[in-house]
Amino acid sequence: MGRPAVGETVTGGANPGGGRFVGGTGGRYRPPFVPAPQTPRVRPEPDLAMIVVLNRSAAPEDVDAVAARVAALGMTAHVINGTERTVIAATGSEDEAHRETLASMRGVESVMPILAPYKVASLEMKSEPTAVTVGSLTIGGGVCGVIAGPCSVESEEQIMQSARAVKAAGATALRGGAFKPRTSPYAFQGMKEEGLKLLAAAREETGLAIVTEVMTPTDVELVAEYADVLQIGARNMQNYRLLEACGESPAAVLLKRGMSSTMDEFLLAAEYVLSRGNERVMLCERGVRTFESHTRFTLPLATVPYLHARTHLPVVIDPSHGTGVASLVPPMMHAAVACLADGLMVEVHPDPPNAASDGPQSLTPDAFAAAMTTCGKVAEAVGLKMGS
Repeated sequence: MGRPAVGETVTGGANPGGGRFVGGTGGRYRPPFVPAPQTPRVRPEPDLAMIVVLNRSAAPEDVDAVAARVAALGMTAHVINGTERTVIAATGSEDEAHRETLASMRGVESVMPILAPYKVASLEMKSEPTAVTVGSLTIGGGVCGVIAGPCSVESEEQIMQSARAVKAAGATALRGGAFKPRTSPYAFQGMKEEGLKLLAAAREETGLAIVTEVMTPTDVELVAEYADVLQIGARNMQNYRLLEACGESPAAVLLKRGMSSTMDEFLLAAEYVLSRGNERVMLCERGVRTFESHTRFTLPLATVPYLHARTHLPVVIDPSHGTGVASLVPPMMHAAVACLADGLMVEVHPDPPNAASDGPQSLTPDAFAAAMTTCGKVAEAVGLKMGS
């Protein structure tokens, strides 16, 4: 068979659908158009959940019976004891008919769907703000707790000096990284378990609760042996296995917002922890990445009222990472308190120029003490209490 003529249709062989030879001398063969097979779209099953509201006269055995029935229906029961009444959030795969089943039980006042994509974290689940208390630290409930200390634990002298200074200035918890997630593999990675031991020694001397980061699910048990609060950093906000592991830990959790995460993604990350049974979760806004370069990140303080309108979880502001500039940290501390933030997380180092990490955004002890004095005045004006 000779060369096809221009415009001639070619059939048979490896091209049963036919094609055309296009162009003049030196033209090319254009194969026939074959449409891609169509895959039918499958609608996902709705992520349903509901709230079972018990009446004020419901006895403890009524609550237990409803929770047991929720479990028997293949869902997970989250019992929340409020000041006025008890509610049970039922999450997981749910049939619409289950609502009628639960509504007919003794002690049940009503059964309502939870419409938010995040269930246990939503205000529909719990209308009263959650306060988390761990040792010397209280976050929420009208109290603005203050977590302060160096980015990294560097030595016994450094962490002890930091702990004494931040406590004297009014901080109610000590922060310090023993395991450090750094952008460069050659940067200081932390003292690891030895750093945890130094943090525990600082707590023993000062009485300050310890907040430190955990990076992997396998480290959760180790870090929880020494720390009061497990911090999940921005880079790990969507590390779902880590979130689940922290949800199964008895330690409280401070969850930082990812630098490129939406509010719904942030709250759904918190949902992973809550859904595993850990109710002591605090949300931390630490700034997001934008086109702006005058600060390390952009710190949206509107996060505080926005989250307060959608979740019962307390909201902490980290102005150190949110700005990356030490001189900007005190004004943002004051502004965060004015926004009714439930807590502050501030980096304080006895010698910022020689810090192993985050020196440019770390306050000196004197600068931190001055900022705390002003925060106290702002808190009084807006009806908050600084500290525990």
